[in-house]
Amino acid sequence: MSYPPVVVSEDATVEEAAKTMWDNGVGSILVLDKDGKLVGIITERDILYAASHLLLGKDLKAKSLMSKNLVTASADEDVASVLEKMKDFNIRHIPVVDQEGKPLGVLSSRDILDFGVKLLSLFIRST
Repeated sequence: MSYPPVVVSEDATVEEAAKTMWDNGVGSILVLDKDGKLVGIITERDILYAASHLLLGKDLKAKSLMSKNLVTASADEDVASVLEKMKDFNIRHIPVVDQEGKPLGVLSSRDILDFGVKLLSLFIRST
């Protein structure tokens, strides 16, 4: 899991969200309400959608572009369960949240791939 999570306020502009994603080298950004609770996620796909529909530069707020129907994971959820969610919902980023809905981090398909490569490398070296 990547932590701390890269976040933006729901009132930030899409351009601010995109710049924060770029500056942090991430493919998604979590959108928080004023109480710090997770309310949405913006991904690279969402930024491409905004660009291709000429929505950039129009003061569009993050809350207007974010995905609101979130698939999340808990901190104690096993990787297999998270992978199943990624497959079932065709997503590459899953926010990990605490019991109050506040983000702890993000688990991405890249994180899981990196972990798998390390495990495979250890397995190969041990044989």
